[in-house]
Amino acid sequence: MGAVSAAAMALMPMLASAQEAGRGHPEPGQFHLQESVTPIMDSIVAFHDGILMWTITLIVLFVLALLVVIVVRFNAKANPVPARFTHNTLIEVIWTVVPILILVVIAIPSFGVLSDQMTVPDGERKYLGANIFSLGEVEVPEATITIKASGEQWYWNYEYVDQGVAFDSNILSEAEIAELKPGQPRLLAVNNELVVPVDTTVRLQVTASPTGVIHAFAVPSFGIKVDAVPGRLNETWFNARETGIYYGQCSELCGKDHAYMPIAVRVVSADEYEAFVAALAESRNYDTAAAVLPAL
Repeated sequence: MGAVSAAAMALMPMLASAQEAGRGHPEPGQFHLQESVTPIMDSIVAFHDGILMWTITLIVLFVLALLVVIVVRFNAKANPVPARFTHNTLIEVIWTVVPILILVVIAIPSFGVLSDQMTVPDGERKYLGANIFSLGEVEVPEATITIKASGEQWYWNYEYVDQGVAFDSNILSEAEIAELKPGQPRLLAVNNELVVPVDTTVRLQVTASPTGVIHAFAVPSFGIKVDAVPGRLNETWFNARETGIYYGQCSELCGKDHAYMPIAVRVVSADEYEAFVAALAESRNYDTAAAVLPAL
């Protein structure tokens, strides 16, 4: 059944695009990528639904055709005396060169998407957006906010670098969700969300505790996934165009509580963000600052 499902997905690329994706977190029965809210994720979705899906569709059809030919023409009844040759130079060259060419074609937009994720906007550079293999480009303003995300064992610490304030973010148990934040997803809800403004480019610096292990900061709806390495400062960015809460998780096998250090990013309006940051800088208390935001 798994093979049949995979073949059906490969043969129906447009069906995958039409599937309603989860908003900020995965949904039961979802088989497509999460809904995109950033230029980086636009690129990933276009790459996946375009060249990747059509390439695998052609490969599946080609292999299926070969299997049918082999079953029909080379079974024991239709071909009682098998050929005795063991090599064919032309075929061996073809099945070596063609996969290389396919990988090169895939690599070109893949490296473009990776470059987009790793290059923080300066206000001038153009981004692929949803227009891979076209002349379309997406303009992204330069980063105005810098946030440092540090992977701890096993939770996240967020620091607003310009304001010099930081707080920890820990997973909520099911009982805590029911009491404090009903309706938020199990194993993804946290006590303190990272708050950022909508339509604003955020520079994200990612590292891990010097005495800790390697983690990975990943938010699927943003299209970002960056290793958090002790003693190293990695960097990426995002610019979310819609408000809401977007969830992710540590994506590196970091230890016994790897599955229990989720990421929650709350995107709010510019005015709400300014009020939150001002309250956080003044009180140095997350709950006090979060009180100025609309209730979840």
